[in-house]
Amino acid sequence: MSILSNNITMLVILLVIACIALGFIGYDKFAPNQNGTDVSYTDVSVHEAKDIFDKGDVFLLDVRTESEFNSGHLEGAVNIEVSQLGTRLNEAPADKVILVYCRTGVRSVRASKTLVNAGYTDVYNMKGGIMAWMSAGYPYVS
Repeated sequence: MSILSNNITMLVILLVIACIALGFIGYDKFAPNQNGTDVSYTDVSVHEAKDIFDKGDVFLLDVRTESEFNSGHLEGAVNIEVSQLGTRLNEAPADKVILVYCRTGVRSVRASKTLVNAGYTDVYNMKGGIMAWMSAGYPYVS
């Protein structure tokens, strides 16, 4: 009987770990927007982001600080710090693809969630941020 109880205990532990892992891998990307509809942003690699960038007609949103932005950014990007985004949403067009990035991809997740929660539907978060972009050898303005 102790083997059975050990197996059940192990199963419960594994289920708890799985639930915690789901929280870390992006389950929280989904959020109800202003209309109560579940929507999400899309995580993209820098290579996928480059494809989006090359197609044009994309709003590039850099959510770093002004000094970080001035040290190097994607050509044509608009700088709105993540802490200011909620009050400056009117500067982001709702009818365009929005590619969001920061330094390493952490603040851009917060910004992407803010946009989605405000009703934006075509939001892409560049994983790895501008550091990954630069490491890939892609062009930027310095």
